[in-house]
Amino acid sequence: MTRIFFTLGLAFTLLMPLASRCGAQESSRFLNGIAAIVNDDVVTVLEVMTYIGPSLEMAERQYFDRPQVFAQKRQEALEDGINQLVERQLILHDFKTGGYNLPESIIDEEIAREVRERFGDRVTLTKTLQAQGMTYEKFRTQTRDRIIVEAMRSKNVSSGIIISPHKIEVFYATNQTQFALEDQAKLRMIQIKNPANGGAEAARKMANEIASKIKAGASFAEMANVYHEGSQKGGDWGWVEKSVLRKELADVAFKLKAGEMSDVLETTDGFYLMLVEERRMAHVRPLAEVREELEKVLVVQERARVQKKWIDRLKGKSFVRYY
Repeated sequence: MTRIFFTLGLAFTLLMPLASRCGAQESSRFLNGIAAIVNDDVVTVLEVMTYIGPSLEMAERQYFDRPQVFAQKRQEALEDGINQLVERQLILHDFKTGGYNLPESIIDEEIAREVRERFGDRVTLTKTLQAQGMTYEKFRTQTRDRIIVEAMRSKNVSSGIIISPHKIEVFYATNQTQFALEDQAKLRMIQIKNPANGGAEAARKMANEIASKIKAGASFAEMANVYHEGSQKGGDWGWVEKSVLRKELADVAFKLKAGEMSDVLETTDGFYLMLVEERRMAHVRPLAEVREELEKVLVVQERARVQKKWIDRLKGKSFVRYY
């Protein structure tokens, strides 16, 4: 396993120099090299690179200025890619040897759906496949394999997973720290930004005028709808913990009582008015509040456990070799 990960890792740093020095034929031979064999099926280096391409592009954009982090993300993508492709071949082999059958009409219906939703018409599908160097027969085979893998996963992994109320309660009782919240404030805020060309006097004047109108009886929410320059609609931050806010804002907001408004607060980027609508002391979220999200977490965990058990069983009765 280590050997194939090392080889694939080098692929992305050596492929372009290889193409320029050795020519397209040598590069093609490398890409069509074997990454793994699963029973009678071959997983090529090219398949692995194609599979993980989108993940690598995203990682490169995100970590282009941190080469060590990118190298780690690339390695993780490579490991996940080879594992996913080996698992796919194991599942397809299990379908083939298990006596299952996929009617051609189901493949036709799925391709028709994809044409409607992704391509619009068959002409666009054909042109797209040609641009990708893919034949229609290959596209149809990929569609067939995807349907089979999804159906087999559903049959062997997803169906029948039920999380009992007792299991949810036990998890909640033994993981209380995950549901602990700090002091919270239900907060509204009005931000008036300093002009881009400098000079804060106009922004200060406007903030003071807004504060005066609110003190005279105007609704904070209505003033926020009109004047707030942040992204929160109506200046509504909802329930926030102190750690969410910038320190100079948090220090003021968490000294206010429920229903109190701050004075105009000047910062480096502008002026702020804050209204604390309600306060909540630090507490542990009650089970009733987190039961649904807990069930989702436990379903994911159970699905991963069942999936691993299933794949391990398939590997146990298959021939798998990594290169």
